[in-house]
Amino acid sequence: MNLYTSFVSTLLFPLHERLKRHDTVALRRLMEEAQWWPADRLVAFQLRRLRDLLRDAAANVPYYHDLFAQLGFDPASIQSTADLQRLPLLTKTIIRANTNALRHAHAQGMTRFNTGGSSGEPLVFFIGKKRISHDVAAKWRATRWWDVDVGDPEIVVWGSPIELSKQDHLKHWRDKLLRTQLLPAFEMSEPKLDQFIATIRSVKPRMLFGYPSALTHIAMHAQKRGVLMSDLGIKVAFVTSELLYDEQRATISQVFGCRVANGYGGRDAGFIAHECPAGGMHLTADDIVVEIVNGAGQVQPPGVAGEIVVTHLSTNEFPFIRYRTGDIGVLGTTPCNCGRGLPLLEDIQGRSTDFVIAADGTVMHGLSLIYILRDLAGVKSFKVIQESRALTRVLLVTDDNFASGALDQIVSEFKQRLGPDVAVVVDRVDNIPAEKSGKFRYVISHA
Repeated sequence: MNLYTSFVSTLLFPLHERLKRHDTVALRRLMEEAQWWPADRLVAFQLRRLRDLLRDAAANVPYYHDLFAQLGFDPASIQSTADLQRLPLLTKTIIRANTNALRHAHAQGMTRFNTGGSSGEPLVFFIGKKRISHDVAAKWRATRWWDVDVGDPEIVVWGSPIELSKQDHLKHWRDKLLRTQLLPAFEMSEPKLDQFIATIRSVKPRMLFGYPSALTHIAMHAQKRGVLMSDLGIKVAFVTSELLYDEQRATISQVFGCRVANGYGGRDAGFIAHECPAGGMHLTADDIVVEIVNGAGQVQPPGVAGEIVVTHLSTNEFPFIRYRTGDIGVLGTTPCNCGRGLPLLEDIQGRSTDFVIAADGTVMHGLSLIYILRDLAGVKSFKVIQESRALTRVLLVTDDNFASGALDQIVSEFKQRLGPDVAVVVDRVDNIPAEKSGKFRYVISHA
């Protein structure tokens, strides 16, 4: 760690967090200790915090006060985190219908957030300083796993309106002092990509952070331009917010000459898991209880895929208790070689809308269609939209190497997977815009 990074991480950033009335520094230190605890101590810590959250919700959050009374549920009676199964799942629909009733009676200074989700229907919720402090501390801990720290030069490729709308004069200078620079992921035109490459070469960041699709796009453009990017001293590329595909990891790593660290979470569910240098996707178990449930809402054992359900233990002001994320994953069955006691999320298979359904009802991961398209000569980018079980649309951006006969090949191979009577429409377009958030999704199913 150089002198300036040490100054930022030990003095400037802690001062910044204190002025915002965040407990980030103390929490990060506790988390760095807790990551090495044995499983039984971590489970006991989780349970104690869970009881505190449920007691507080029963006393001060109208929605949970009424719900617990209807169920005859006493937070003091829980003996393990498995007792959460006595409570119903929290859905986005429930939150939309009970937004005010989910607010803590004594909460102050909460920040309003909203996320559009895959359907575009906004989810409005609130986050308090406690939750923000815990999420920042968890992210900071995971950052330090990779021998980088707050204050090391960083390039952030992001598209969230929340970050992009806050680029005022004060934040400009804060980012300069913290040595982080934001590149907007909304527009990926060739002139913009040229600027991005020039900026990255000029900054020589120690770390990159962004959507895997955006970093891959920049990397591929650098390859196309013949610009070397592996000589900059980049230590790690942190990716999040989208499913990370193996070929994206390989491209980012090769072009930028660095390791790729996957992260998983969201503004609603919190900082759920992060990859360590040994390759384990560690759950933030000192802050979050994760369950895997099947379609009937029944909890599944480790090794079995299902929907990821989260209880964030620091969401007192606006509790997320048994919150359905809509993501599909698998809990790990063995510990990580790094020695950390934090349990593992063995597999993240994407959102439920990243899966497609064949005409006969068979559920398949979107990769089954992606593999057909990604290796075709002349295909620059694509997007698959399953409008219904009877109709799938493919958006395709191609160059001169694309053979006309490939269109028939796409239709034929899609029908082999989805069903012979399924209509497959291929639209060749000039470009495929990202989502409003700046993310890019290769497969969207409305079926």
